[in-house]
Amino acid sequence: MTTHQNRQPPNIVPVRRALLSVSDKTGLVEFAKALADMGAELISTGGTAKVLEAAGLRVRTIESITGFPEMMDGRVKTLHPVIHGGLLAVRDNPDHAAALRDHSISPIDLVCINLYPFERTVSRPETTLAEAIENIDIGGPSMIRSAAKNADYVTVVTAPDQYAGVIDALRASGGSSTLDLRRLLAARAFALTASYDTLIAAYLQRACNPAPSVPATIHEPPADAPSALPTGVSLSLVLAQPLRYGENPHQAAGLYSVAVGSSLDLGSGIPQARQLHGKELSYNNINDAAAALSLAGALVPLAPQTPAVAACVIKHANPCGAAIHTTTKAAIEHAIASDPVAAYGGILAVTGQIDLLAAERLCERDIFIEVLIAPDYDPAALERLRSRWANMRILTVEAAAYAARPSLELRSVPGGVLVQQHDHRLASFAEIHHAAGPQPGLEQLAAARFLEPVCRALTSNAVCIGGHVPNERPAMRLFGAGAGQMDRVAACRLAVLKAGPLAAGAVAFSDAFFPFCDGPKALIDAGVSCLVHPGGSKRDQETFDLCNELGVTCLVTGIRHFRH
Repeated sequence: MTTHQNRQPPNIVPVRRALLSVSDKTGLVEFAKALADMGAELISTGGTAKVLEAAGLRVRTIESITGFPEMMDGRVKTLHPVIHGGLLAVRDNPDHAAALRDHSISPIDLVCINLYPFERTVSRPETTLAEAIENIDIGGPSMIRSAAKNADYVTVVTAPDQYAGVIDALRASGGSSTLDLRRLLAARAFALTASYDTLIAAYLQRACNPAPSVPATIHEPPADAPSALPTGVSLSLVLAQPLRYGENPHQAAGLYSVAVGSSLDLGSGIPQARQLHGKELSYNNINDAAAALSLAGALVPLAPQTPAVAACVIKHANPCGAAIHTTTKAAIEHAIASDPVAAYGGILAVTGQIDLLAAERLCERDIFIEVLIAPDYDPAALERLRSRWANMRILTVEAAAYAARPSLELRSVPGGVLVQQHDHRLASFAEIHHAAGPQPGLEQLAAARFLEPVCRALTSNAVCIGGHVPNERPAMRLFGAGAGQMDRVAACRLAVLKAGPLAAGAVAFSDAFFPFCDGPKALIDAGVSCLVHPGGSKRDQETFDLCNELGVTCLVTGIRHFRH
């Protein structure tokens, strides 16, 4: 291969020939007229050529350039050496210049392409695999890549929102492009084709190997967990919203949406929520709101009564309050009562409508909520909240968002990305094994099931205490939690401290086994009547013996819920 390794590309390249072939015709005619007014010859394909000719513009068709008709239902029209030679030729390379002359190929100075709407096509539930495949653009990405590779000479335009800036730049240079403009557009072009290919790869991966179905609350573990992971994860992320900053003011941050068809299926959630009032959401707000929405949705199916409303408060990614009750107001009150100090300035998610009674409670002086999430708001309640709180972020989400169960989650680490199945696992009644002490009562079993998703949402090491609300059965709430501790006995002591007198007769749930019986002893000394943990420690028997000795029920689930 002959190259000009030390050549200096020209800064200015006159745009004498422009090839236009677009699916989205927005702004096309105006853009083409501006090019023609600057003396550019227009070349175009089928539908694009018809639009330009109808607007009175003079256009050369692809057929007249290549000598071949568009064929195979439009699959083949621009894949021809006359087109790609005109795009890829290094014009100050003598061998390339000779090839252009020998084969009567004229250089193309500007390409305007946008691609078949693959994402829009596959977002429709009724789209078949055959329809999706027909919307995979081949000629478009090929021309974009050829033009972008040769940005030293060729200008590549890939979206209507680039038209005005390109025309202004060309006019400023007398109908010519600058090297800086060409290279900037080339970078954007390669980003587009990378995203486009990622969407196609992800869609085909999912079509050929769909993710396993995950019921809303309880499911059996996969027979072969590694096989549930794809061989590759394809993501296309689009900046949906720049944020003021990240976790701290010195960190830049943004909210990115996952394009339709990505192999990481995230469902719907806070990025799709509608904000009805308040300040702009921050990075921490979004992170905590997502956790609150997920936990609230997980609690409702576990309610022992119908109808039921779940409420939870998240602070620094951990639940500090959770409750199930028959009314929204009562659920909110009990969720906040779990830890009133921690709940101040927290994020609250509820699964029921915010009515006027609930709004009035949220307007009292002992409550301050940064973000409120609900599926619906009574108009009077919304007005009351708006008048009381100038900055509270009030969000509404679709009911389906509470049941969203992402199949995979990922976390970046230096040099790579960790990918795992999302932890949707909850123990069924059949999996809860009675290991020691008195037989569990129905209320203890119900409390254990309520506490499992709460404990699952806490950062490890985690222990939480809760159960039925005194004098308000069958309502349940969290009494206290210890989260994010380096040792489990400290998590137990924190949970006891937070629960206070309510620990007496309550249920305690641990996200992992107790390595020693010192943690269980702290819980039992506080009055806990039932311990629930996964089991699996070499010293499990010490905990079982302690429970038998002191008459405390001990249940083992076999399911660990580490969260880091």
